[in-house]
Amino acid sequence: MSTQSASKDSYPYQNEPTWSKSEKAIARTAFDAALGREFHEVIQKTKQMANSIQQSADLWELEHYLTQRRKEIDRKYDYRYSRLTQVFGRLLYERRLREEELGGLGADKLKSIRSLAKFLAEDKAA
Repeated sequence: MSTQSASKDSYPYQNEPTWSKSEKAIARTAFDAALGREFHEVIQKTKQMANSIQQSADLWELEHYLTQRRKEIDRKYDYRYSRLTQVFGRLLYERRLREEELGGLGADKLKSIRSLAKFLAEDKAA
């Protein structure tokens, strides 16, 4: 019995996509842009909440908000190549990423990303 090992151009699992150098650059740019926009939203909301602090309970509400958002962002933004199509599908569904930002990715990856975004939209509508 032989075991298949990951090499530079192959993966041990057939369902994991292979990313070209140009696709990796496109993916990194799109990922960073979406993450930056989400951080910008958190910063704006944090400033708004901080400016309205009147009592100690407000301070802990801010701390709770930041902790929750950090956990959500840490779960959502996973830059492993084996997970990027799912990450991009979710970001596309949430409108945190525009399809144009993914231009240059392979048709197989774009199909997978669109499929997940469509599934999430239909699931929410159901």
